[in-house]
This record gives sequence, C-alpha cells and structure tokens, in this order.
Amino acid sequence: MTLEKGSLILVDYTARVKDTNEVFETTREEEAKKTDHYDATRKYEPRLVSVGEAWVLKGLDEALAAANVGDKLNVEVTPDKGFGERDPNKVRMIPQRKLGEKADEVSVGDIVEFEDRTGIIRYVGSGRVQVDFNHRLAGKTLVYEADVTKRLDSDSDKVTALVKRRTGIEDSKLKFNLSGANLEIELPEETFLAEGLQVIKRAVANDIFKFIPAVKNLKFVENYSAPEPEKKEDKPAEKKEG
Repeated sequence: MTLEKGSLILVDYTARVKDTNEVFETTREEEAKKTDHYDATRKYEPRLVSVGEAWVLKGLDEALAAANVGDKLNVEVTPDKGFGERDPNKVRMIPQRKLGEKADEVSVGDIVEFEDRTGIIRYVGSGRVQVDFNHRLAGKTLVYEADVTKRLDSDSDKVTALVKRRTGIEDSKLKFNLSGANLEIELPEETFLAEGLQVIKRAVANDIFKFIPAVKNLKFVENYSAPEPEKKEDKPAEKKEG
C-alpha cells in the first residue's frame, strides 16, 4: 500500500546534480564527508517529510507518494519539478558600488544580497557586476537516491519529530506528556533565548494540531534552575614557626 497524502515519514537521501554528479544535499554523514560542505556541528539523520505537501521538491514528493516504507528510490527530478528553468530576466548588470561597503572585494562566484534578493556574481569589470538571481540549481536535472526508512504512526513519534523539525532539540532532551487531548511540552533551557522562539512555538502548535488531531490543548513549559553554588577551595593551613 502506497503512502497517502499527509503521511509523516523519515527519508534518508543523497541528492546530486545529474550532469556533474555534485552532491548538493545529503542526510548521510558518510556522503557529506566526501564533499566540501561537510558540517561537523550538524547531526546527519533521515529527514521528516509530510508526503504530498511540498516539504521537498515536487519531483521527489511525487515519487514518495507512490512509494512504500522500505523502498529504495532513484528519482530523476527535471527542472520543472525541481528549482525551475533558468530565467534570463533574473540576470542583472548593476554598478559595483551599489553592493555596499565591501563592493570592491567581491569576485566571481560570491553570493551577495541586493534589494532583498540573493544572487551569485557572474562577472566583475569596469565598475559593474553581473548578478544572477536564479537559484544556483535552476535549469539542472537532479538525481535523488532515497530510502523511505520509517512511517510515523504513533502520536508519541509524531510529537518528537514535529518538535525537533522546528527547534532542533535532540530526542534525549525533549520531554513531553501526552494525555488524551492534552499535550505538555517542556523545553530545555538552552532554547529559551532562541531567536523567534514565540514564532517557533506557534508553528509547532500548528503542526501538532494538524498531524495529531486528537490533541486539543497544548502547553509549553519553561523550567529555570538556580545555578549551583560555587565551591570554596580549602586553603592549606599555614605552618607556625616554632
């Protein structure tokens, strides 16, 4: 039986550019270590996906909707179902000085922000730069090697995965109590100063209500612990002169 829309699944994958075999994304640490963009601070593990809801590129999403748990997929994603075709209108020539204080330091291949858009420098010369605002993978056919490792069916698994998706909290640090229609989530102290925490909590709540309809009430708990008192070091007794 194939996965229906809205199924929460874990997918382990490596994505490559077909023409060059360049790995541009992977959930597998061993694959990441073979690339120039391995991140030692990141935890590599299967990604949570809601089938058919655009959490991944359309081409991969369609393949997952026709898959089963345990399937090993090799999916070719064409530009129309990936990052789109290249649009020549998104390539602009602009005065170099408009790139700000460090305009003189930019070079071909640099990524820059201009007028609230992200672009790649394609040419620098005569006081002008050519900026390409297309996604760097626009026009590329992509290949995904993907394993559907698990379908999340229990409410407990869903809570853990949905909270982790928005907050990055490790499984071992996540505490929650699910009792009937009531869910209480205790956030670890390290998250309290996270940027946009209120927005994150609202997003988690929306996800919980959507994927676990039995939950009607959600409470976030923040516990603060007093710091441990500093231990005073015992000074060695002074010797008396006799």
